[in-house]
Amino acid sequence: MSFAKTERGAVKFRISAFMIAFASIAFCASLAGCGGSAIHSPNQPVTLTISAAISLKEPLDSFAKNYNQQHPDVRVVCNYGASGTLQQQIEQGAPVDIFISAGEKQMDALQNENLLAPGTRRDLLANQLVLIAPANSTTLHNFADLAKASVKSVAVGEPRTVPAGMYAQQVLEHLHLLPAIKSKIVYAQDVRQVLAYVETGNAAAGLVYVTDARISNRVRVVATAPFASHDPILYPVAMLNASKSPQAARALLDALESPQSLALFEKYGFTSSPAPVAVH
Repeated sequence: MSFAKTERGAVKFRISAFMIAFASIAFCASLAGCGGSAIHSPNQPVTLTISAAISLKEPLDSFAKNYNQQHPDVRVVCNYGASGTLQQQIEQGAPVDIFISAGEKQMDALQNENLLAPGTRRDLLANQLVLIAPANSTTLHNFADLAKASVKSVAVGEPRTVPAGMYAQQVLEHLHLLPAIKSKIVYAQDVRQVLAYVETGNAAAGLVYVTDARISNRVRVVATAPFASHDPILYPVAMLNASKSPQAARALLDALESPQSLALFEKYGFTSSPAPVAVH
């Protein structure tokens, strides 16, 4: 065999090998982008994120655990914080499927920006605001006692981002106490930080939800804020337009509103909203 024939055969072999390799790469890319990430396994659970007011942590953790057990194809993840902070995260593009606020203001803002899935907003739960003090304290007996010189500090949530702080400010204004105690107020980043300040004695008093007070044996409830002294404490819930799994998110939203779930929330001190139907 001549050298020229041998060389032509080698060239043909290299071209054939190249074409086979190219076809293999193209086939791989068409299936999974050559990395396998584009292939969705039917056994891979859908992840749904609930961003919720931190006052919901205990019952919502329990709800998510039960839901995950009953729906192995879904993984529910809960993200907690002050409602205003969560609102800002959603506005900035955080991947959230369902939002539960401790106030109407934050949900209204998202609705006005067309970030809520139409027809999914509900008033889910209601709560009460209470005045608390360290369990071993004897100074406080009512709201008026906050003006006493012996009460050095009063913890409340930051009103601009913490609904409990907004309600607290309304109560103090309604009772004409705000001017007398304004210099004593210590602002917290969320309602659980208010609870912690009172538990540790870093604040002589604080205003939290009754559901927060119930989870701690280191504080005592001094008084319940009169209903007329603040806006109704409602927890609206809605699905976000940006949900990547809207069908699964709607099913999760329905489960949150089920009688079984509402019974779970009531076990922790919440009450069903007086307006369980869709709003806005």
